[in-house]
This record gives sequence, C-alpha cells and structure tokens, in this order.
Amino acid sequence: MVDKHPENKARGGWLSRFAPGVRKIVSPRDTPDNLWVKDPDTGEMLFRSDLEAALWVTPSGRHMRINAPTRLKATFDDGLYESIDTPDVPEDPLKFSDGKPYRDRLSAARKAAGRKDTMAIGYGRIGGAPAVVIVQDFTFMGGSLGMAAGEAFIAAAREAVKRNVPFVCYTAAGGARMQEGALSLMQMARTTLAVQEVKAAKLPYVVVLTDPTTGGVTASYAMLGDVHLAEPGALIGFAGPRVIETTIREKLPPGFQRAEYLKDKGMVDKVVSRADLPTTLGLILSMLMSGTAQTQKAA
Repeated sequence: MVDKHPENKARGGWLSRFAPGVRKIVSPRDTPDNLWVKDPDTGEMLFRSDLEAALWVTPSGRHMRINAPTRLKATFDDGLYESIDTPDVPEDPLKFSDGKPYRDRLSAARKAAGRKDTMAIGYGRIGGAPAVVIVQDFTFMGGSLGMAAGEAFIAAAREAVKRNVPFVCYTAAGGARMQEGALSLMQMARTTLAVQEVKAAKLPYVVVLTDPTTGGVTASYAMLGDVHLAEPGALIGFAGPRVIETTIREKLPPGFQRAEYLKDKGMVDKVVSRADLPTTLGLILSMLMSGTAQTQKAA
C-alpha cells in the first residue's frame, strides 16, 4: 500500500501529531530485543530478568542452556572464583573450509560468545570445599570438542592436581569439531589420560552432565567420573535418538537418553536441579575429600 501522505512519515506519523511525547516513550530503541524469552515447552513469554533470577529454569521445569560465566558464578560460593586462563593452540591447522573458512567461523563464534573457545576454568569453593571447575559452553560452536577444548581440559585437570583439590567438569557438547578432523578425535584419548592423572593423585573427579552431552565427549571424559550428576531432562548419549531410530528402524522407549531414564538404568547417579547443584556438589566433594585425606594419611 502506497502512503498518499508522505508528510506523515516526516512528522513521525499520526500518533506523534496527537501526542508528541508518545513516540519517544514507545521507541523500539528504548525496548531491549531480549526483554522476553519464550518457554520452549509451553510457548509462554517470560521476563528475562525472572529467568535469570531462576538460573534459567522455566516455570515448566525446563533447564535452559546457560553460558560458562553464568554457570561458574552459579556454582561457586557467593559467585566468587579465580578465573584460570586456557592454553593457546594452533588455529585452523588443516586450513579447513566447508563453504566458509574455519578461521572465519572461529572469529564469528568468539565475537558471539565473548570467549576464545568452548571451555572456561575457575577455582573457588563449592559449599566450602575448594575445587577446580571446568565448564563446557554449548553457545560456542555447540560445545564441540577440538584442540583448544582438549588442552583446556588437560590444563584444568593438572591445576586440580597441583592444588590438591577435586576436579569438577560440566559437560555440554554436540560432539567433536569436524573442522579439526583427526586432531579433534585425538582429544578423546588425551582427556582420558588427564582424568587418570587426577585419579592417580587420589583426587575426586565429578561430572555434571547438562543438555546436551553427546558424541565424543560422552565417549571420553563425560563418563569417567567418580560420581555422575545430571540436570533434569538433559539429553545424554553418543548418537542422537533420531539417528538411532533410523539405524535400527525401531521406536525408542519414552524418555530414552534423558537424565531420568539413564538414572533408572544406572548410567547417572543422581538427577539434581540447577538450584540444588552447589549444595549437592559441596557435600559430595567434602565427603570424597574426607575419605581421600584418610587414605593418604594411612598410606
């Protein structure tokens, strides 16, 4: 439809002519684009500030994905922790391109996530118990496991050994990073060896499985913990449900690969809501370190 009165546009439209102050009040620039968040389960529009206060758990119980800084702050006592730098690694050693150069994808992901790669490391106290915590951030290229993530995991494990404290890992990944080929797959073996270093030092390694934890991460350090916790509803497995159904040509059981189903099958020790994770982790770490101290003293 053609506007027969273009002067309205110049004057700011009919509303501004009747109420000059209204246009400024309702200007889109004054309203953040992310003020509301849609509940994936119910479709209900939720205030972002309310979700943040609830640690991004919706009224329907959905534990939404959160980034690494939010996770670390929610885990440590009073939100206080020492940030530990992650090692630098060669970028794009294979000069890979899948229609877009890998370097460009990395640059875009770093700009969007505000971090070098998917892993973040912190040291602090959880329920009074000191611990090194590594968080896998799904917002960075789907939490994919590449050289940077592998090096960060090894650095965090060795930091735990150096400080003689437990090692906690929050997993969230879609699998290995295809742009790094075999170099990505090698991280499965390297991180497994890093876990063995922690266990050789008689220190606890606790894994918190979050949505989603799949692929090579599940096939390596995600399943090597002394204790496995999981957030409600988290998808946990190697291949996705649709891939499995297509392969075996059978319908999977209800809730297959979800945290609650895997707890019933013995793959997960306990399903814990996000708000209760710090308390639960603190109790577990204190108990395991008490036993470790007694064992070391006896030895």
